[in-house]
Amino acid sequence: ASGRRAQVLAPVPRKPTPRNAWRRSVRETGAVATKGQREEAMAKPTVGYLGMGIMGSAMANRLIDAGFDVTLWNRTTERCDPLKAKGAKVADTPQAVVEACDIVFACTSDPESARKVVFGEGGVLAGISAGKKYVDMSTVDEECAIEIATAIKSKGGLFLEAPVSGSKAPAVNGQLVILAAGDESLRSDAQPCFDVMGKKTFFLGEVGAGARMKLVVNMVMAINIEALSEGLALGQKAGLKGSDIMAVLEEGALKSPLYSLKGPKMLEGDYAPNFPLKHQQKDIRLAVDLGQKVGQPLPVAAAANE
Repeated sequence: ASGRRAQVLAPVPRKPTPRNAWRRSVRETGAVATKGQREEAMAKPTVGYLGMGIMGSAMANRLIDAGFDVTLWNRTTERCDPLKAKGAKVADTPQAVVEACDIVFACTSDPESARKVVFGEGGVLAGISAGKKYVDMSTVDEECAIEIATAIKSKGGLFLEAPVSGSKAPAVNGQLVILAAGDESLRSDAQPCFDVMGKKTFFLGEVGAGARMKLVVNMVMAINIEALSEGLALGQKAGLKGSDIMAVLEEGALKSPLYSLKGPKMLEGDYAPNFPLKHQQKDIRLAVDLGQKVGQPLPVAAAANE
């Protein structure tokens, strides 16, 4: 059993897309790409992306830059305009995106919006037929993920949940960590897209595991940000320089990319949202709910939620 778990949890190696592979070969060797290499590079799936928030727009933008044929949808159509100007198509409904594309990704704000995109009028489910592929990258609870998966599969479609660890900058730079679970064949089909959007993909098993992992990760992040903000506030009110506090943290066991990114912004009063607080609070609330369901007390997480 332990061997199987290790195999399931192993990260999926990141591979260069066919287009990037032969381009790099041309740069390094000076060779001219063959007809077969050019055809392979062009044999990319048509991709749909639903939800043009901070994360969805950044991931869709990377797919466009990588040469994928991308069709977009957003509840507020104007949010699609910047990517439409780069060559993306825009559809009127999620159903139209599903019908037009080989594989469709979605990133919405919460379980309610994830369900509405699928089950609403002109939604994803209306466009699903045998073999259609749907990947939900939203952060939701496992009940929502399972409900959507069941509906998609009931019409012959394939479903993968794939929430991500990372915020705006990792999304823009293709450095997200992707937490996939569900149909493993769809994970393989989606991997060229994941390689453009992220730096590492984990396949975690059955639908629901991705949602649980994302809630654990975001709960830990929220607690750590709360601890950092309280530490900086206390230290400065006690007469210490915020820059000195950060310098000490950088030299000790508490050094972390999260603190290095967020600490200076807190000291500068830069609160521009990379990950809106309302979404962070939603995630920690869902994590506390999960703790109640499985019988795990989470007093620190509950305090951070408050």
